[in-house]
Formats: sequence, C-alpha cells, structure tokens
Amino acid sequence: MNQKRTDALKSTVLTVPNVLSLFRILLVPFFLRAILIRRPTEALLIFVLASLTDLLDGFTARVWHQRSKLGTILDPAGDKLLMATSYVVLTIPKLGVPNYIPLGLTVLVFARDIMIVSGAAYAFVSWGQKTFAPSILGKVTTACQVGTVFLVLWLNHLRTAAGYMPWVFRITALATVASGVYYFVLGLSILREHRRGKKAD
Repeated sequence: MNQKRTDALKSTVLTVPNVLSLFRILLVPFFLRAILIRRPTEALLIFVLASLTDLLDGFTARVWHQRSKLGTILDPAGDKLLMATSYVVLTIPKLGVPNYIPLGLTVLVFARDIMIVSGAAYAFVSWGQKTFAPSILGKVTTACQVGTVFLVLWLNHLRTAAGYMPWVFRITALATVASGVYYFVLGLSILREHRRGKKAD
C-alpha cells in the first residue's frame, strides 16, 4: 500500500514539465554569474535556453497531460525568478553595457507583480481561490517584458546601442501599466461579487 502511494507521488512529481521548470530555476545562478562577470554572449545563451524550457514545459504539460500541483508552483516560480533577476541586474548601468533597462521600468514591473501576488494571496486566504485565468493583456505584457530583456542581451552581445530601445521600454511600460490596471479592476470586481455572495447567504 505504501509502495503504491510512493509510486503515485513520484508520477506526480517526476514529470517532464517539472524537470524542465526545475532546470530553468537552476539556470538562474549561471545567468546571474554571466552578467556579473560581463559575459553578454553567455548570458544571452542561458536566457534563451531558459526561455525555451518555459515553452517546452507548457507544451509537454498540455500534450502529455502531465499537469501537477508541484508544476503549478515550479513553473511560475521559475518564470518570476528569471525575470526578476534579469530586470534587477540589467538595471545596473555598469552591468548592462552598452544597454541597460531604465529603473522606472523595473519599478513598474515589480510593482505590478507585487500587486498581483498580493491580490491572489488575499483571494486564497479569504475564500480559498486557487486558480486565476490568464488574460490576453497579461500574456502580451509578459511577451513585452521577455522581449525587452532579450533585446538588451542581444544588443549587449553585439556590443552596440540601438536608437529604438527607448521605444521598446515605453511600449513595455505601457503594457505593464495597462495590465496592472486591468488586474486591479478585475480584482475589485471579484471582491465585490464575493462580498455580495456572502451577504446573500
């Protein structure tokens, strides 16, 4: 009986998507090291590899039906850890040469994430909501944020500055603010509906 439980646990934990997510998390220190010792090409390759594991773990989870509770933690944790590290280190001018991410954009990215995580935590603690449907605007924002990091790393790999990067930063900032406002309004709407439901009971 205990052996069956152990096997079931392994089948849930040791899945391809989970291994890919864990691998992405383990790549973060190597990415950070490459930035700190000023190896832009190495940093770019690691970032691309980590991004590919993100695409692959989602694909394998859907195609092979290997979704798990651990995966719902590892996947977003890997994404946020990689993006948070990227934005922090690439905001430091001495490390992002010749291109670096403006401090204002990094603050917006973190502020939005903190707001979303705080709202999700409140919903979970208050009425036990565990799942939250992603929005198209949220996906566009993620694509903009990832694309911004990629372009900064790519241009630093080429050791050149590009005149269009300020526009890239503005577009990413706009998407970040827009999705932040959207999730804030959506959160208020869900909160009101929940309170009305409690009053009706």
